[in-house]
Amino acid sequence: EVQLVESGGGLVQAGGSLRLSCAAFGFTFDDYAIGWFRQAPGKEREGVSLIGLSTELIYYADSVKGRFTISSDNAKNTVYLQMNNLKPEDTAVYYCAAAEDVAGVGPNRAEYVYWGQGTQVTVSS
Repeated sequence: EVQLVESGGGLVQAGGSLRLSCAAFGFTFDDYAIGWFRQAPGKEREGVSLIGLSTELIYYADSVKGRFTISSDNAKNTVYLQMNNLKPEDTAVYYCAAAEDVAGVGPNRAEYVYWGQGTQVTVSS
């Protein structure tokens, strides 16, 4: 059974840090790109970061560049999103998702075939 399981969300003060984890089960991890998306209340789901586990492509949205770092541990089939200097506007449900890792894969959620259930990140001011 294919599963993506997020963990690591929580409540943190502005300026603080969190590390999200996305553990993958049931598919060939190295053939995929893993993306992190977030959705705040009343807003569209947006791509935050992605990593190509085969192509080694890395992408960050402008809003998180310099603050978030994506990484992978292929031995554990897990992707991490280290989030530093968090801001209240980072508050959202964060989802990880998997897309076939081909040239040109990007933060368009339509490319992603597997999704996790999400983890809440709340940043207080």
